[in-house]
Amino acid sequence: MKVACLPGSLPTPAGRNVMRFELYGRAPVAGWGRVGGLVPPVLKRQRLAPSERAWDFTSIALSVVAADEAVTRTISPDGWTREIDLTVAVAAPTFWDSQKAELRRALEFLTGDIWSLTFVPGGHAPAPVRSVRPRQEDTICLLSGGMDSLVGAIDAVAAGRRPLLVSQKAKGDSADQIAFAKLISPGTLHLQLSHHARPPGPSERSQRARSIVFLAFGVLAASCLETTWNGAPVDLLVPENGFISQNVPLTPLRTGSLSTRTTHPFYFRELQKVLDAAGLLATITNPYEFKTKGEMLGECRNQGLLDQLAWNSTSCGRYSRTGFQHCGRCVPCQVRRGAVIAWGKTDKTLKGYKYAPLGQRDRRHTQFDDVRSVAMAIEVVARKGVDALIGGAMNGEMLGEVAPYRDVVRRGIDELAALHQREGVT
Repeated sequence: MKVACLPGSLPTPAGRNVMRFELYGRAPVAGWGRVGGLVPPVLKRQRLAPSERAWDFTSIALSVVAADEAVTRTISPDGWTREIDLTVAVAAPTFWDSQKAELRRALEFLTGDIWSLTFVPGGHAPAPVRSVRPRQEDTICLLSGGMDSLVGAIDAVAAGRRPLLVSQKAKGDSADQIAFAKLISPGTLHLQLSHHARPPGPSERSQRARSIVFLAFGVLAASCLETTWNGAPVDLLVPENGFISQNVPLTPLRTGSLSTRTTHPFYFRELQKVLDAAGLLATITNPYEFKTKGEMLGECRNQGLLDQLAWNSTSCGRYSRTGFQHCGRCVPCQVRRGAVIAWGKTDKTLKGYKYAPLGQRDRRHTQFDDVRSVAMAIEVVARKGVDALIGGAMNGEMLGEVAPYRDVVRRGIDELAALHQREGVT
């Protein structure tokens, strides 16, 4: 499938069946999709002027998300792997041509697809911003509305940092993002952005590439800090527990990109190579790479504030499909519930869990796929050890020293086992 993401002033590339997106387009155009149209106005209102390379990286990320959402997997021979030929308009096509190999490696690991990238001139050139003011924050921290990012922001402030908090708007989470930011770091900027991808046809629901645009929004913000203007790097904090970050397949049927890789260390390292080559002074950092979710909660540096806010955070992978209530049975919900047990708190999650009694013997609880998969993983580790679960999902070439990653997976399984034991899942 050929996809082109270009400003409205540029013609669609020649050829048949090219799916066209207007990059930074806001108004509908017949037969076209649009993506990113809400980003420039927000930055302009805040008098922020990102660098040209930061805009280019964001244009690429927005285009990847647009293609990921628009190209259905049902047309692929194996029902999953797609071949996506993506054309993106950027300001510096020659430079980005030099980064194709690294970008393709990162994207193919992230989404499980085969990507071909073409960069053409004519990319986004925003109008000059009056009275530009470099920001005084010293760190960028992604704030999703989830429990892990909540811990990350709280810990950053407790450590004496002044984080510029960056959120990607999500239905059901946007108001909580604002509330969290005001209570955690009221003296710093909270930037809420949205990719606002609107395909010209049906949406592909797998959307494995969504994390790249969240990172790009962080890179945009980093390029607006006085620190980076002065040539020094800043941390781009992406708080995620190490168990979910590794996302080792729980069963043989969940191999490859069927387990998401949105915060995997290898993916981050490949993108970091691109940022470094582009002179984008943002260092992607996951402070909890070797921590379970329960350890993150227990070691948070402001326990009172965490206990106040944690129950409004969102972890569920099916949140919108269950009426903006945690389902309680998807893998992220089970990880959350196990983490709360490890934390030693009574779970006060807002609205509770729709399918709370996991041990109930029916297709909605014990027999539900995610519950069965977690139970199988627990059994494998108990009988054969964690290496039998990990299999070939970890290797030294990809991760370096494997032992710390192996250990966080084992401890993460222990937290899930405590949940299943309490709920009577057998």
